[in-house]
Amino acid sequence: MMSYFKEIAVGFWSLLAGMAVTIRYFVKPIVTVQYPRQKIQMSPRYRGYPQFIIDPESGTHRCIACEMCSRICPSQLITVEGVKLPGAKQKVGYHYVHEHQYCSLCGLCVEVCPTTALEFSQSYRLVGYHREDCVIDHMTLLQERQKILGLPPTLILTEAEVEAAKAAEAAAKEAKEKEAKAKAAKPAEKAPAKEVKE
Repeated sequence: MMSYFKEIAVGFWSLLAGMAVTIRYFVKPIVTVQYPRQKIQMSPRYRGYPQFIIDPESGTHRCIACEMCSRICPSQLITVEGVKLPGAKQKVGYHYVHEHQYCSLCGLCVEVCPTTALEFSQSYRLVGYHREDCVIDHMTLLQERQKILGLPPTLILTEAEVEAAKAAEAAAKEAKEKEAKAKAAKPAEKAPAKEVKE
Protein backbone atom coordinates (compact mmCIF):
# COMPACT_ATOMS: atom_id res chain seq x y z
CA MET A 1 0.00 0.00 0.00
CA MET A 2 2.87 2.32 0.87
CA SER A 3 4.54 1.69 -2.51
CA TYR A 4 1.28 2.63 -4.26
CA PHE A 5 1.21 6.09 -2.63
CA LYS A 6 4.97 6.46 -3.20
CA GLU A 7 4.50 5.87 -6.95
CA ILE A 8 1.70 8.45 -7.04
CA ALA A 9 3.92 11.00 -5.23
CA VAL A 10 6.90 10.35 -7.55
CA GLY A 11 4.61 10.59 -10.61
CA PHE A 12 3.09 13.85 -9.36
CA TRP A 13 6.57 15.27 -8.66
CA SER A 14 7.79 14.35 -12.19
CA LEU A 15 4.63 15.97 -13.63
CA LEU A 16 5.37 19.17 -11.70
CA ALA A 17 9.02 19.13 -12.86
CA GLY A 18 7.93 18.72 -16.48
CA MET A 19 5.30 21.45 -16.18
CA ALA A 20 7.91 23.77 -14.61
CA VAL A 21 10.11 23.39 -17.70
CA THR A 22 7.09 24.00 -19.96
CA ILE A 23 5.97 27.09 -18.03
CA ARG A 24 9.53 28.49 -17.99
CA TYR A 25 9.79 28.23 -21.82
CA PHE A 26 6.20 29.49 -22.16
CA VAL A 27 7.16 32.92 -20.78
CA LYS A 28 10.57 33.16 -22.56
CA PRO A 29 10.83 35.11 -25.86
CA ILE A 30 10.23 33.10 -29.03
CA VAL A 31 13.37 31.95 -30.82
CA THR A 32 11.66 30.10 -33.66
CA VAL A 33 12.00 31.80 -37.04
CA GLN A 34 8.85 31.68 -39.15
CA TYR A 35 10.62 30.52 -42.30
CA PRO A 36 10.26 31.54 -45.17
CA ARG A 37 8.42 34.73 -44.10
CA GLN A 38 11.32 35.60 -41.80
CA LYS A 39 14.99 35.23 -42.66
CA ILE A 40 17.76 34.15 -40.34
CA GLN A 41 20.46 36.75 -39.63
CA MET A 42 23.69 34.84 -40.19
CA SER A 43 26.74 35.40 -38.01
CA PRO A 44 29.56 37.50 -39.53
CA ARG A 45 31.85 34.44 -39.64
CA TYR A 46 29.35 32.33 -41.62
CA ARG A 47 30.90 30.71 -44.69
CA GLY A 48 28.61 30.64 -47.69
CA TYR A 49 29.93 30.26 -51.22
CA PRO A 50 32.78 32.61 -52.20
CA GLN A 51 31.75 35.73 -54.13
CA PHE A 52 33.37 38.86 -55.55
CA ILE A 53 33.82 41.90 -53.36
CA ILE A 54 32.46 44.97 -55.16
CA ASP A 55 35.22 47.59 -55.17
CA PRO A 56 33.78 50.91 -53.92
CA GLU A 57 36.07 52.95 -56.22
CA SER A 58 35.47 51.14 -59.50
CA GLY A 59 32.06 49.61 -58.74
CA THR A 60 33.17 46.24 -60.10
CA HIS A 61 35.33 43.30 -59.04
CA ARG A 62 39.10 43.34 -58.41
CA CYS A 63 39.89 39.94 -59.97
CA ILE A 64 43.03 39.96 -62.12
CA ALA A 65 42.64 36.31 -63.22
CA CYS A 66 45.89 35.24 -61.57
CA GLU A 67 44.34 31.78 -61.03
CA MET A 68 45.77 31.46 -57.52
CA CYS A 69 42.34 30.42 -56.21
CA SER A 70 41.90 27.69 -58.83
CA ARG A 71 45.42 26.36 -58.20
CA ILE A 72 45.11 26.18 -54.41
CA CYS A 73 41.58 24.70 -54.39
CA PRO A 74 41.85 21.11 -53.06
CA SER A 75 38.75 20.05 -55.03
CA GLN A 76 39.84 21.79 -58.26
CA LEU A 77 36.37 23.24 -58.79
CA ILE A 78 37.15 26.86 -59.72
CA THR A 79 37.55 27.89 -63.36
CA VAL A 80 39.07 31.33 -64.00
CA GLU A 81 39.82 32.93 -67.34
CA GLY A 82 41.13 36.42 -67.95
CA VAL A 83 42.48 38.59 -70.71
CA LYS A 84 44.58 41.74 -70.84
CA LEU A 85 42.52 44.45 -72.51
CA PRO A 86 44.26 47.07 -74.68
CA GLY A 87 45.51 49.90 -72.50
CA ALA A 88 45.07 47.97 -69.25
CA LYS A 89 47.97 47.29 -66.89
CA GLN A 90 46.71 43.92 -65.67
CA LYS A 91 44.51 41.10 -66.80
CA VAL A 92 40.78 41.31 -66.21
CA GLY A 93 38.77 38.24 -65.24
CA TYR A 94 35.91 37.65 -67.68
CA HIS A 95 34.93 34.07 -66.73
CA TYR A 96 34.75 32.84 -63.12
CA VAL A 97 32.78 29.66 -62.40
CA HIS A 98 32.56 27.87 -59.06
CA GLU A 99 31.08 24.36 -58.76
CA HIS A 100 29.65 24.66 -55.28
CA GLN A 101 28.36 21.08 -55.00
CA TYR A 102 31.97 19.89 -54.51
CA CYS A 103 33.10 22.78 -52.29
CA SER A 104 34.38 21.89 -48.80
CA LEU A 105 34.26 25.58 -47.72
CA CYS A 106 37.90 25.44 -46.65
CA GLY A 107 38.37 29.15 -47.40
CA LEU A 108 41.74 28.79 -49.15
CA CYS A 109 40.50 30.63 -52.25
CA VAL A 110 39.53 33.65 -50.14
CA GLU A 111 42.78 33.65 -48.15
CA VAL A 112 45.16 33.26 -51.10
CA CYS A 113 43.67 35.99 -53.31
CA PRO A 114 46.39 38.68 -53.76
CA THR A 115 43.89 41.45 -54.56
CA THR A 116 41.36 40.47 -51.86
CA ALA A 117 38.73 40.08 -54.57
CA LEU A 118 36.81 37.29 -52.80
CA GLU A 119 34.72 37.02 -49.65
CA PHE A 120 32.25 34.52 -48.21
CA SER A 121 28.63 35.23 -48.99
CA GLN A 122 25.90 35.30 -46.35
CA SER A 123 23.55 33.25 -48.55
CA TYR A 124 22.35 30.02 -46.95
CA ARG A 125 19.36 29.21 -49.15
CA LEU A 126 20.97 27.03 -51.80
CA VAL A 127 18.65 24.47 -53.29
CA GLY A 128 18.40 22.77 -56.64
CA TYR A 129 17.13 19.66 -58.33
CA HIS A 130 20.19 19.17 -60.55
CA ARG A 131 23.95 19.46 -60.12
CA GLU A 132 23.97 22.27 -62.65
CA ASP A 133 21.93 24.37 -60.21
CA CYS A 134 24.98 24.48 -57.90
CA VAL A 135 27.34 25.77 -60.61
CA ILE A 136 27.74 29.45 -59.77
CA ASP A 137 28.74 31.93 -62.50
CA HIS A 138 30.24 34.77 -60.48
CA MET A 139 30.06 37.31 -63.29
CA THR A 140 26.28 36.89 -63.55
CA LEU A 141 25.98 36.94 -59.76
CA LEU A 142 28.08 40.13 -59.66
CA GLN A 143 25.76 41.81 -62.19
CA GLU A 144 22.71 40.92 -60.07
CA ARG A 145 24.32 42.37 -56.93
CA GLN A 146 25.32 45.54 -58.82
CA LYS A 147 21.72 46.03 -60.00
CA ILE A 148 20.49 45.71 -56.40
CA LEU A 149 23.05 48.33 -55.26
CA GLY A 150 22.20 50.66 -58.16
CA LEU A 151 25.65 50.35 -59.79
CA PRO A 152 26.23 49.98 -63.53
CA PRO A 153 26.63 46.26 -64.29
CA THR A 154 30.03 44.91 -65.28
CA LEU A 155 30.00 43.98 -68.95
CA ILE A 156 30.67 40.33 -69.67
CA LEU A 157 32.99 40.05 -72.65
CA THR A 158 31.75 38.21 -75.72
CA GLU A 159 33.84 35.55 -77.44
CA ALA A 160 34.75 37.96 -80.25
CA GLU A 161 35.96 40.60 -77.77
CA VAL A 162 37.99 37.99 -75.90
CA GLU A 163 39.59 36.74 -79.13
CA ALA A 164 40.40 40.30 -80.22
CA ALA A 165 41.95 41.09 -76.83
CA LYS A 166 43.99 37.86 -76.91
CA ALA A 167 45.22 38.67 -80.43
CA ALA A 168 46.22 42.19 -79.33
CA GLU A 169 47.97 40.76 -76.26
CA ALA A 170 49.87 38.23 -78.41
CA ALA A 171 50.88 40.97 -80.88
CA ALA A 172 52.12 43.21 -78.05
CA LYS A 173 54.10 40.30 -76.57
CA GLU A 174 55.64 39.51 -79.94
CA ALA A 175 56.61 43.16 -80.44
CA LYS A 176 58.29 43.21 -77.01
CA GLU A 177 60.24 40.03 -77.85
CA LYS A 178 61.42 41.51 -81.16
CA GLU A 179 62.47 44.71 -79.38
CA ALA A 180 64.38 42.72 -76.75
CA LYS A 181 66.13 40.67 -79.46
CA ALA A 182 67.08 43.89 -81.33
CA LYS A 183 68.52 45.40 -78.14
CA ALA A 184 70.49 42.21 -77.44
CA ALA A 185 71.87 42.17 -81.01
CA LYS A 186 73.14 45.80 -80.93
CA PRO A 187 75.78 45.31 -78.18
CA ALA A 188 76.93 42.12 -79.90
CA GLU A 189 77.57 44.07 -83.15
CA LYS A 190 79.44 46.88 -81.37
CA ALA A 191 81.79 44.56 -79.46
CA PRO A 192 83.76 43.23 -82.52
CA ALA A 193 84.13 46.78 -83.87
CA LYS A 194 85.93 47.86 -80.66
CA GLU A 195 88.31 44.88 -80.90
CA VAL A 196 89.32 45.85 -84.46
CA LYS A 197 90.17 49.45 -83.42
CA GLU A 198 92.57 48.20 -80.75
